[in-house]
Amino acid sequence: MKGQQRIEMVQPVLTAERIEALRNKVRALHVEGKLIQYITAIVGATRNHKSIYLGASPRASIGVLNGSKALAAMRGRDFVTPEDIVYAAPAVLRHRIVLTPEKEMEGASADEVIAEIIKGIEVPR
Repeated sequence: MKGQQRIEMVQPVLTAERIEALRNKVRALHVEGKLIQYITAIVGATRNHKSIYLGASPRASIGVLNGSKALAAMRGRDFVTPEDIVYAAPAVLRHRIVLTPEKEMEGASADEVIAEIIKGIEVPR
């Protein structure tokens, strides 16, 4: 009975309508073409990196794009910046890549390799 009482204490934070409105707001955020190319370059580099056995699929680009848009909205902006992309990319990519056995044996993490990739790609201005 105690567990049931706790569940009854949980109150909704958002309505379904508010969630849908927020989703639509995020979808409408502006992303410049050069930033889409930046996302594509980051994700594409995972497929050609010496430390990665299996890189991210093109669909990961959509994940980075959507994550960047959501982050921009949470930060109160209606446009995406390169900083949003750099922040969102590791969260999206870390479970979509497989490091080489050698890199894993060295104790490297996916985040370290992703950071190396991002550092090697020119940030659009």
